[in-house]
Amino acid sequence: MRTVTNIQDLRAIAQRKVPRAIFHYADRGSYDEATLKANKAELAAIPLRQRVMIDVSNRSLATTMVGEPVSMPLAIAPTGLTGLFHGDGEIHGCRAAHAAGIPFTLSTMSICSIEDVAGAVSKPFWFQLYVMRDRGFSASLVERAKAAKCSALVLTLDLQIQGQRHMDIKNGLSVPPKLTLANAIDIATKPVWAAKVLMGKRHSFGNLAERVPGGDSLTTLSQWIAGQFDPSLSWKDVEWIRSIWPGKLILKGILDVEDARIAAATGCDAVVVSNHGGRQLDGARASISALPKVVEAIGDRTEILFDGGVTSGQDIMKALAFGAKGCLMGKAFLWSLAAGGQAGVAKAIDIMRKELDVSMALTGTRDVKDIDRSVLG
Repeated sequence: MRTVTNIQDLRAIAQRKVPRAIFHYADRGSYDEATLKANKAELAAIPLRQRVMIDVSNRSLATTMVGEPVSMPLAIAPTGLTGLFHGDGEIHGCRAAHAAGIPFTLSTMSICSIEDVAGAVSKPFWFQLYVMRDRGFSASLVERAKAAKCSALVLTLDLQIQGQRHMDIKNGLSVPPKLTLANAIDIATKPVWAAKVLMGKRHSFGNLAERVPGGDSLTTLSQWIAGQFDPSLSWKDVEWIRSIWPGKLILKGILDVEDARIAAATGCDAVVVSNHGGRQLDGARASISALPKVVEAIGDRTEILFDGGVTSGQDIMKALAFGAKGCLMGKAFLWSLAAGGQAGVAKAIDIMRKELDVSMALTGTRDVKDIDRSVLG
């Protein structure tokens, strides 16, 4: 791997290594991408307060997330199609996260299944759940997560209906994916990527394939999943999941204060302030602008995590300053995985760790748990 100093270097490598349709699936957002751009711009606009002549020779990034000890306040977010960015991508990502001492979240829409990942790692991971029309299937996923000893269930709330992502359509990639002949030339120019993906354990949605007759076909799965996202979802479904899942429950996709109060009342262990990476409701506020009000409303009742544009250690610091207890990285994870597999993900985590550490030192902060608004300019 060439000299890499930041996450944007990894993004540039990923863009060269994987087919256009796959790269854009990670990189782009819905409609005009106003929310996607706002996530990044509003984080960048927050100033930090430089302090000098404070003894910061001993610094600690260690903390907890949802009761789990972590080496730094960062987790890998659930991402769909991960195994199409690199063969066995979910396994490589989970191993890198565990080696770094941070949580990994496996998506319902993963390529490797829950069992594939559990069999390849020695520590528990988090599992992200979509509640689908087929409640029996959703319940079976919960049971599989229990059997895999997943340490937390991340329930995504903001995908009852999928926002339109123009680039996926233009590239011939739907969600779930169906690559068209128009992409054949592009794929042919990425032989290393193709070989790694073909050598992976699976080439379809590992958690779903056995549920659908002919489920080894992406076309068949596409037809099934297209009818599974359920606009009738309600808070009663959260209560139902709470009743069948005995472990830590994290609710992901909160932007609104009223929704935050309802979420906290469910008895969840944490909520994730998130706009789905700017991939759902375009025009929704940036996650970082929603964070302070959510923290004010429910921060004394449940843990607050942050997701949306986290691509540096300074982004982590800014979210913690506004009251988050930890952050999730999604796009940065997929870019780094595509760029270098497990080593690429390890590099991304190390970059963020060093950026956070240096930023702490230059703001006069010794312990990550002490970060608050006093570090802001």
